Amino acid sequence: MSGAVRVERVVTAGIFSLDGGTWDVENNVWIVGDDHEALVIDAAHDADAIAEAVGDRRLTAIVCTHAHNDHIDAAPSLADRTGAPIFLHLDDRLLWKHTHPDRDPDGYLSDGRRLTVARTKLTVLHTPGHTQGAVCLYAEELATVFTGDTLFQGGPGATGRSYSHFPTIIRSIRDRLLTLPPETTVRTGHGDDTTIGAEAPHLDAWIERGR
Repeated sequence: MSGAVRVERVVTAGIFSLDGGTWDVENNVWIVGDDHEALVIDAAHDADAIAEAVGDRRLTAIVCTHAHNDHIDAAPSLADRTGAPIFLHLDDRLLWKHTHPDRDPDGYLSDGRRLTVARTKLTVLHTPGHTQGAVCLYAEELATVFTGDTLFQGGPGATGRSYSHFPTIIRSIRDRLLTLPPETTVRTGHGDDTTIGAEAPHLDAWIERGR
């Protein structure tokens, strides 16, 4: 197994806060890498647990699928202890400031950018709707897409709060995600995995549900 690229999940628990409300949540933190280096997707709630899972590997980046506090609250702490840069889409910079007013990301993501870890490329797909700067990360070599809160098992992420828009998330899912190979594993920000093929037939039902 030495040197093999793999995907690991760490589940952390904390509070999601927005628009004056708070909710208890469990988040999926994804680690992509091999025995030597790794990349973290969505550093949620518990920097200690994430750092323990990374172990003595070099952390190359902390990538945020969007800037809701439950996906970014542990990012600065993890960055400080590992030296890894934090990346976020530019369109979520105002939302980021709600959680971290005194600390900026180290760099901004754009559609089509490629990040490499352990010789594996992750392509940034800008998928606004859940937030303005929401992104997914497509690892073609792993037949996997990390969707944050854009697409779950059973449908789109929520769009009832600030910075969100239902027609936009539907367009993002239809045009950027459901065009991926049907066997692609969808690794979500909360809950269980699914596949593109399992979700694609339900697009029209989601649209009707959102009207």
